[in-house]
Amino acid sequence: MYSYNSEAFKTELNQLGLRLTPQRETILRVFQDLPKGEHLSAEDLYQCLQEKETKKKISLSTIYRSLKLMAHLGLLRELELAEGHKHYELNQPQPYHHHHLVCVKCNKTIEFRSDSVLKIGIKTTNKEGFHLLDCQLTIHGVCLEAMKRGWPSGIPENWTCPKALS
Repeated sequence: MYSYNSEAFKTELNQLGLRLTPQRETILRVFQDLPKGEHLSAEDLYQCLQEKETKKKISLSTIYRSLKLMAHLGLLRELELAEGHKHYELNQPQPYHHHHLVCVKCNKTIEFRSDSVLKIGIKTTNKEGFHLLDCQLTIHGVCLEAMKRGWPSGIPENWTCPKALS
């Protein structure tokens, strides 16, 4: 796993015959500036960029292509959380490596560390002659609040978990 800056990203793109466009650099900067534990979907990123008064607007299709490329390179982690669409976060070096526990009812996401999961990923990739880009575990479950409310049948469709808001 790598910790990327614009120069490293540019070098890797150049090796693939691609350029570091202003749009890609802007997207990288947004992820570098995200608070710890925050994840963005393509739509979230698009909205964030619309709110910031960037000189050049970035289309949603460019965002999708850039996110896919950055995840492919290992710069971003592509996450399958409970909302039914992908989220992304910066792929941090090993000391910051974490996994996710997601409530399938309220989408509350908890990050946790597990060195054993990472060790298995490193051992497996080394054994098979691979280079590890990312190793993630996402556990889907139901939070205690939803269980108390009678999940699965006793919760109204429009219920909002008070713990998911905190």
